[in-house]
Amino acid sequence: MMSTTAARQRHFGNGPLSQGAALVYTLLVVEVLVLLTSLPGLVPLVLLSADSSNLPLAAACALPLGPAVSAALYALRHRSGDITDLHPANAFFRGYRLNFLSSLKIWVPGLAWLTVIGLNLANFGSADVPGWWAGLLIAIAIAVALWVGNALVITSLFTFRTIDVARLAVLFLARTPAVTLGNACLVVLAALLTAATSEVVLVMLGSVFALVYLLTSRRMITAIREEFTA
Repeated sequence: MMSTTAARQRHFGNGPLSQGAALVYTLLVVEVLVLLTSLPGLVPLVLLSADSSNLPLAAACALPLGPAVSAALYALRHRSGDITDLHPANAFFRGYRLNFLSSLKIWVPGLAWLTVIGLNLANFGSADVPGWWAGLLIAIAIAVALWVGNALVITSLFTFRTIDVARLAVLFLARTPAVTLGNACLVVLAALLTAATSEVVLVMLGSVFALVYLLTSRRMITAIREEFTA
């Protein structure tokens, strides 16, 4: 009788329905925390007019998003599938505290590059350059976004120096083409969603995008854990 009760206790919360409920709960909690920690930038971002001259201000408003996304990646990576053992808020704030500075060291230069590229594209008509230059700028912007994505995943889940994070992010852009292609599709989807709606809508889906980004980055995460950690 005792063994039967213990077995039931062990298996309670481990079924597919419970795991699905645990995932939904974790995504909702993480999303709320992403919104809360990004709120200082989201409020002025909503008030900015859609003008290319406001791109530097928009980038400044997006600064809180870096640590928030990093914390979301950490929390989702360390989530439990057991509905009886869910602490997504604790994991989120732990990741936020551990990775705040390291994520900003990646996020700030990435935003700066994207802002410069955005300003160039916005004023492309007044520049005396060939038409193919716009395509090159867009390709560079996508590459920068992919590098930032790789670097945020690495710095959120591992403990490396910033320079090593930057190098690994570049290395795995070429080394894991399937990961790069999958993440490129996510970047394009995020850009289209932002263009069709607003940045706020993208942030409201932040936990879902973070989860999918983790799933597409599994090969990179596994390779780094096996080859670059003790």
